[in-house]
Amino acid sequence: MKSAYAHELLSAAREGDKQASEKLLEANSGLIWSIVRRYYGRGVEGEDLYQLGCVGFLKAVQTFDEAFGARFSTYAVPKISGEIRRFLRDDGPVKLSRSIKERSVMIRSAREILTQRLGREPRLSELSEETGLRMEEIADAELATEEVASLQQSLGEEGLRLQDTVFDPEAEERALDFLALREAVAQLPKREKAVIDLRYYRGLTQTAAAKILGVSQVQVSRLERRALQNLRKSLQ
Repeated sequence: MKSAYAHELLSAAREGDKQASEKLLEANSGLIWSIVRRYYGRGVEGEDLYQLGCVGFLKAVQTFDEAFGARFSTYAVPKISGEIRRFLRDDGPVKLSRSIKERSVMIRSAREILTQRLGREPRLSELSEETGLRMEEIADAELATEEVASLQQSLGEEGLRLQDTVFDPEAEERALDFLALREAVAQLPKREKAVIDLRYYRGLTQTAAAKILGVSQVQVSRLERRALQNLRKSLQ
């Protein structure tokens, strides 16, 4: 691909031009496949690995800066590889069904494309329309593929952890492990589950979560409070 034309496509893709993004993916499919082949034999189909590689490639498109002093292809390689490694790592100790893995790949790809197109994090309803999945199916897939460590991570500036809000600190040693907590989250109503996903797994503030869900911050606060109450009841 000629450098001038590639530069035009990169610029257009960063502005949310879907066709430009698709042309860049097509032109660089050989590069993506060359990286994908390094991860064969890890229990994930080649086509699924390729879709993950495409997500990493699109992330590289969004963050590349010519001031880095590197060719775009050189910059894209670790982004592509990193997206695949992240998925394989997150899939480690908890074995997921093939359908969940496929949904996760589809959602990641759709999220990246919509973020480029819209210039913001897509709402669940928009992800649902793009993928054809119900909102609860999206929430299930996203929660199932989150890192185990996310239950232990602090929630942004507020410093909260999901376990801290559910378990009595004095009884933490006797609490059920993270699998029990995640199972309880999976049983929540879809709106409460979505709030828990955004707040505790993605570390978003209530205001940011409200924008994605298309509701007010007050509604998010109520949903979060109700979800935490339901989790406590489930884990008693």
